[in-house]
Amino acid sequence: MIVRLPVQWIVAHRVTLIPGDGIGPEVADATVRVLDAAGANVEWERVELTSAIIQAAGEELPPTVIESVERTRVGLKGPVTTPVAGGFQSVNVALRRRLDLFANIRPIRQLPGLKTRYQDVHIDMVLFRENTEDLYSGIEHEVVKDVVTSLKVITRTASTRIARYAFDYTRAQGRKKVIAVHKANIMKLGDGLFLNCCREVAAQYPEIEYKELIVDNASMQMVIRPQQFDVLVMPNLYGDIVSDLAAGLVGGLGIVPGANIGQDHAVFEAVHGSAPDIAGKNLANPTALILSAVSMLEYLGEKQTAQRIRQAVETVYREGKALTGDVGGGAKTTEFTDAVIGALG
Repeated sequence: MIVRLPVQWIVAHRVTLIPGDGIGPEVADATVRVLDAAGANVEWERVELTSAIIQAAGEELPPTVIESVERTRVGLKGPVTTPVAGGFQSVNVALRRRLDLFANIRPIRQLPGLKTRYQDVHIDMVLFRENTEDLYSGIEHEVVKDVVTSLKVITRTASTRIARYAFDYTRAQGRKKVIAVHKANIMKLGDGLFLNCCREVAAQYPEIEYKELIVDNASMQMVIRPQQFDVLVMPNLYGDIVSDLAAGLVGGLGIVPGANIGQDHAVFEAVHGSAPDIAGKNLANPTALILSAVSMLEYLGEKQTAQRIRQAVETVYREGKALTGDVGGGAKTTEFTDAVIGALG
């Protein structure tokens, strides 16, 4: 006999909420409203991180931020503006390095009813980007005046673990094909090592089709025939570029979720900018952060709640009556959020 605990006895998942700045607080508040309305088993630990706070602290990750994420192990982050001057590193890059969030995951999926130039093509792919090395290691040196070298770091450890993560995901989700994206025809050692690691991992998953594409060809193929792609895995720089290209196929960064996963921590985020020009005007589209929170709930094991929220978002897009301006509608942020909550049933 299975004994179920009363709801009030179930310990909630503690999650660090980093609203960010610009439109961040608006889309974060909308997301919290949706999750609360859906009955998500989440207890929020809100931590402020803005451009002004970074400048005042003199560092990208003030202690209050990193201590919270290290304690909760899971974060939901809105857009944070990196100060232009002062040599500050991107907050995203700093978080990934500090917490060893080695896998950046970007699901690219069409929303029903959303008009794009690919609306008659079925697009459903997932991009896995190695998150910790490559040119993002930031190892640069000015050899002599006006001559700079940047080191591209590729290791067997990082390449193998992102490949294995992509193949494990593919198997678990019942997907069929993994494509490794590279430039090994030019960078024979660095990208060659990445490809060798992918091949070694692929051999352990015989039921999954494995292919390789040079990054420039992959980009062209993605524009010409995006429906051919299923799961893609690639080093850091290519992943940064190709994932934004893929987002453009389905309507842009405003509707695409993002996740950064490590061994012990995970941070889910909207990958669009802070859009200061519309901040505080109730015009922002919270879809990307809401869907990032859906991915977070799936990660936490709250799969039924995640599915309800995803279906509610899709219902609002399918009906097309409460969409924000960036996707062809005229609704306010709060009106879109109310519509999603109303569609939860």
